[in-house]
Amino acid sequence: MVHAIRHSLTALGVYAAHPAAFVIVAAYGVLWFIFQPSSFDWHGIATLVVWLMTLLIQRAEHRDTQAIHAKLDELLRAQGGARNEIMKADKEEPEDIEKSRKAQNP
Repeated sequence: MVHAIRHSLTALGVYAAHPAAFVIVAAYGVLWFIFQPSSFDWHGIATLVVWLMTLLIQRAEHRDTQAIHAKLDELLRAQGGARNEIMKADKEEPEDIEKSRKAQNP
């Protein structure tokens, strides 16, 4: 159960960084404006702006993380003595990566 929750949260972070997330929030805002115009005041606009900014920050963080992973993968490939299993660490859950790092550096 805990593993499923951890995996779901990681997947949710990746989905939030996808461009489709921006389209979903924009569509939500348009539908809100169409079907509930009386409640779409400055609070509603602020809510949508906060959601969009959160997605923007998540997208930037995801891009930076992917760039760092690509650079590190290239360094590991260039280093002959590096362990190949390290290159696949980004596919693991964060807690598992932390355990692996602690086991390697006691």
